[in-house]
Amino acid sequence: MAPNAAAMARRARIMRAVNVPMRAVLSLPVATPLSANLMLISYTGRKTGKAYRQPVSYARDGEVLLTPGGGRWTLNLAGGRPVRIRLRGRDVAARPELVTDAAEVERLLGVIAAKNPRAARFVPIPRRADGRLEPEALDAALRHGFCIVRWHLDQ
Repeated sequence: MAPNAAAMARRARIMRAVNVPMRAVLSLPVATPLSANLMLISYTGRKTGKAYRQPVSYARDGEVLLTPGGGRWTLNLAGGRPVRIRLRGRDVAARPELVTDAAEVERLLGVIAAKNPRAARFVPIPRRADGRLEPEALDAALRHGFCIVRWHLDQ
């Protein structure tokens, strides 16, 4: 396994272990300090039909929420089917929009980094000296499934 692949596998194992208590905290019927930047999404697997609950970071951008979407879980959101999210202790219906346009992804990553700096640490796309994302790295990430999930909340 290449060093980068080994680091990614180690990070995935850590996140799986951390997600167990995070699900419990984010499921509480009250807002917690963690729920200021994390929410719990509930969706159905597109192939298995299995129910999943996934803690994800978010940043508010006007009427929508933004989540960096690295990983295969975003494939279950294709088509914009409504999902249930647990946001600050309340259940809310939301429609996911997968954003894959490079310029828009870069803009939205800037919004996320400004409003939720911790979320930006989990985005594996290096920046150039001028602060912009490395175009080749961004294109490669997008080809491998990276996107921004823009959550449209149903009121």
